[in-house]
Amino acid sequence: MTQLQALKSVVVCADDYALNAPTSQGIVALCVLGRLSATSVMVRSPRWSEEVAALREVRDRMDVGLHLDWTSAFARAAGFGHALGGVMGRSLWGGFRHSDVRDEIERQLDAFEVHWQAPPDHVDGHQHVQQFDGLRQALCEVLLHRYGGSSKRPWLRVSQVAQAGFKARVISRMGASTLQSWTDSQDWPSVSPLLGVYGFGGSLTDYRRRMQVWLRDTPAGDKPAIIMCHPAVSALPDDIMGHARAREFAYLASHDFVHDLRDAGVCLVRASGQVLKSE
Repeated sequence: MTQLQALKSVVVCADDYALNAPTSQGIVALCVLGRLSATSVMVRSPRWSEEVAALREVRDRMDVGLHLDWTSAFARAAGFGHALGGVMGRSLWGGFRHSDVRDEIERQLDAFEVHWQAPPDHVDGHQHVQQFDGLRQALCEVLLHRYGGSSKRPWLRVSQVAQAGFKARVISRMGASTLQSWTDSQDWPSVSPLLGVYGFGGSLTDYRRRMQVWLRDTPAGDKPAIIMCHPAVSALPDDIMGHARAREFAYLASHDFVHDLRDAGVCLVRASGQVLKSE
């Protein structure tokens, strides 16, 4: 499928690179197959310094960005993170100290760049924290300071969720429209709407059916939408999402995914607009 033939385009982004070995292995394998066009890195993971090497081997095939993290076990172990409910509560009630948030964002960007040896292609957030009040303002300030004068600014994922459902509505209401307004006012590159939100349950067939709906709902136009995913080659016992990750990998690695893309008239692109070929 060529870009001219495709009616719609989508960035398929695998979150959580460096979370654990099966996740990183799965993301690299899917990238080689041409089934992903972006990944987001958890730089607070101690695995990042080691697993960056495998990602460098495929750096010309996908966008690689920062998965801003305030809610993972890595963030909590570092002393600044909290469970998602706690972060949402602090966001709603103004519990973040701006200077502390700004400093931590700088640290995460530094940790990305020191190992990747380049700025991130994009920035998003673990559990969508990039757009939460109290975090969003500091992120925008840091991005302007670090990359505002660059000809290639990192694109932002705006989690304006395209699907119905309670969880999707909550995500969208936690700052998506405000972040989108900021990107528009600054002429900052962004990608939305976001598809791929679900409860991580169900069978392999269920996941395929969901993907078919997301591909069907991908809007036509000059700008791509984004589908997030969380694949891994296998499930680890201590990963509550492990079985969902393995199911996602199995589907994305299959010919069914290629067929579903073609049937929906969708092509995979990087945010720069480069069309990818599925092998």
